Amino acid sequence: MRRAMARAALGDDDYGEDPTVNELQQAAAQLLGTEAALFVPTATMANLIAVMCHCPRRGAQLLLGRDAHLHVYEQGGAAQVAGVHSQALPELPDGTLDLEQLEFTIRQAHGSRYHPRPELVCLENTHSSAGGRALPLSYLQQVRRLTGRYGLRVHMDGARLLNAAVAQGVQPAHIAQHCDSVSLCFSKGLGAPAGAVLAGRRELVSEAWRMRKLLGGGLRQAGVLAAAAHMGLQRAGTTLRRDHRNARRFAQGVQELDSPLCSVDLAAVETNIVMVALKGSWPSPAELCARMQAVSEEEVAETGHAVSVLLFPWSSHSLRAVWHCDVSDRDTELATNKMRFVLRKCQERLEQDPAPGSPVGAAET
Repeated sequence: MRRAMARAALGDDDYGEDPTVNELQQAAAQLLGTEAALFVPTATMANLIAVMCHCPRRGAQLLLGRDAHLHVYEQGGAAQVAGVHSQALPELPDGTLDLEQLEFTIRQAHGSRYHPRPELVCLENTHSSAGGRALPLSYLQQVRRLTGRYGLRVHMDGARLLNAAVAQGVQPAHIAQHCDSVSLCFSKGLGAPAGAVLAGRRELVSEAWRMRKLLGGGLRQAGVLAAAAHMGLQRAGTTLRRDHRNARRFAQGVQELDSPLCSVDLAAVETNIVMVALKGSWPSPAELCARMQAVSEEEVAETGHAVSVLLFPWSSHSLRAVWHCDVSDRDTELATNKMRFVLRKCQERLEQDPAPGSPVGAAET
């Protein structure tokens, strides 16, 4: 990938003259089945540009899930920058919205003098907070029909859209066809250092170019980044299938431990994300993540390996593990063995001290 970056043919992308960027944009548009695509530095910028293009009037209403990345993890850019009001709806466990509630919310605001004007529905696929679940194609069709009845548009935060396509065994275009625009990230599972695209109709992408410039996303010799993104795109099928396989191997390994401390819902492991649910008050997700990252002399002496695993404390009772192109089959095996070692040590400590997380001297209840 670094060699491809060094050898990339370059031009001024701010004038549309970078051949490597243009090649990537054409490839992405073809893959997604859209008329055009625009290269941008990040998927967060791609999502914000989409909102700005679809909701040009300040005070417009954007409907999305309350745990959606665009709503929770992008600093409220839709409000801060675009002046768009977000109406967050509760999601079902698989990351979908309740369609009856979605329609009720749209109908309630549609034509009202009191509510913001509903103009856009945003979906996330795969859904990160739901554990990398891929939105069912039938659900996307239903959302498209529903929004069409009220004249709303649909944007898909497709940062991991290719993971969804691989998991469902379909071409990415079969997913993107149900949306007016879609973002796709190159710096997650595809392994590029930066970059994303926003894809859709030619008119939308033309306006998106203006928004990119406004947000400071106009780049010069951007082919250096586009070359890496293009290589990641070309290798996506092989890379993501391996990530999915390893994520499931890890999930199965944790489940087979049958630990009283944690569990994994195998039915929810569809792509490269594994959510591990913790059952008791100790260890906390942060404590378990710290133990998975630390390496002790005891571990090395017992297992013969010094393994540090980076996990993320996702909530008060869960942690998240994500696979990417730099995590090998062997790494996955070592991570599973590390989890086995750490859980056993935690269980031994609990047997010695039933309340290891309690303050010293706390009264028994």
